[in-house]
Amino acid sequence: MIVGPARRHGGPRPAGARPAPGFDRRLLTPMVLGSILNPINSSMLAVALVPIGAAFGTPLSQTVWLVSALYLATAVGQPVVGRLVDMYGPRRLYLAGTALVGTAGLLGALAPSLGVLITARVLLGLGTCAAYPAAMHLIRSESSRTGSDGPSGVLSVLSIANQTMAVIGPTLGGLLVGLGGWRAVFIVNIPLSLACLVLGTLRLPRRSAGEPGRGARRTAPLDVTGMALFAATLTALMLFLMDPRPAHRYLPVLAAVAAAGFARRELRVAQPFIDLRVLGGNLPMLATFLRQLLTCTTGYAFMYGFTQWLEQERGLHASAAGLVLLPMSLAAVAASGITGRRKEIRGKLLVGSLAQIAACALLLAVRTGSPLWLLAAAAVLVGVPQGLNGLANQNALYHQADPARMGSSAGLLRTFTYLGAMSASAADAAFFPLRADTPGLHRLALFMLGTSVVLLMTVLLDRSLRRTGTAADPTPGTPPVGTTGRTMAGTTDDDGSPEQTLSCER
Repeated sequence: MIVGPARRHGGPRPAGARPAPGFDRRLLTPMVLGSILNPINSSMLAVALVPIGAAFGTPLSQTVWLVSALYLATAVGQPVVGRLVDMYGPRRLYLAGTALVGTAGLLGALAPSLGVLITARVLLGLGTCAAYPAAMHLIRSESSRTGSDGPSGVLSVLSIANQTMAVIGPTLGGLLVGLGGWRAVFIVNIPLSLACLVLGTLRLPRRSAGEPGRGARRTAPLDVTGMALFAATLTALMLFLMDPRPAHRYLPVLAAVAAAGFARRELRVAQPFIDLRVLGGNLPMLATFLRQLLTCTTGYAFMYGFTQWLEQERGLHASAAGLVLLPMSLAAVAASGITGRRKEIRGKLLVGSLAQIAACALLLAVRTGSPLWLLAAAAVLVGVPQGLNGLANQNALYHQADPARMGSSAGLLRTFTYLGAMSASAADAAFFPLRADTPGLHRLALFMLGTSVVLLMTVLLDRSLRRTGTAADPTPGTPPVGTTGRTMAGTTDDDGSPEQTLSCER
């Protein structure tokens, strides 16, 4: 039987000792509700971009900043807030973040201009940074408390909820726009935020298992300089991705300079924001980050590009476009629900990659007068990888990440999610410079097809996936058989010996 870290280093349980109770199910509701705030806000806006542009008299090239602003704020903020969760515990970060979501929703609902609306989206991005790392931290701490290997059912619930809301978002957004106009997609954050605050206050523990006490926190100073350099690197890179013109060629240079400073800082400081030595030795987790980037580049390019094509070229209302995407939602839910409790990861990624390739190929056959069943078929094919790939990548991360840095690792996974979303946003803007027409959709489909082929190759070439999440997989946080472990500086087992927490594929 595989046991969790609490027992792995502490020896066998004393005779007659009672086993720790199971996973605290009261945590599920606030964890799930908080973690879906980001995907639902990311996806709902897809059907609101055209109405917002019409309301403020701005073209798609400007309204796309509503997408980019949230992703930029979230990509920078997720690992930063995740590290804060690791250091100070999930409760206070969860409550502060969800409160900011409600404030941003109110600001967006009252926004008098596109600039104020973009500000509201930035605040939404920052506010939604906390809940997912907090949830992953709680799952890891509950696993330590109960002495069991990660509860796959809980991980599946979290992943299915996030995937479901990401794909239901356009349909929900279309209904909200139809009922109350585009401002409704911001107003909905107010009751969601209040629900998170109430549930978080009542149910989240003031101190989770394995969380350091106040004295321990004081001995681990926050690496503010490293966080600032990381933010500068990512901001410059993503600003270039938003508008990759020759006039902005200085941005990659700034990103490279900031990245060099970040690497120099993190390799020298005793308590780095991101331990680059350990991260560089964990090649399976780096591969998971890459797969998340490729998956989300294709998924978000379809979500925004195809939706805009439905509204502008096909002439559908926002609510009707949301209904056309409903089969994508149903396919994603079905794929996640059927495979959610299966620990095997490689098979999910293979099927998801092949489904993405098929969906992109089908888009090349779409025309303005194509029947609705063909459009729905394309949505179904995209929904399958939406349900499989995100679930597989999250479960892989749980098994590959250092338990002591689960929050920041989960934040980094979300960072690569939004790097993919930003790449998709840049692709949409490049292929739809003035309006979403059919030739532009076909060029976008070719771009998505190439990205999906690369994703498939990363799955086929990653040998570590053959055992990750299977019965042969060791306890999360320990080096897999046949790999070289990297020792975390300053981390020891209960017996005082160094604890190897991350692994590197030979």
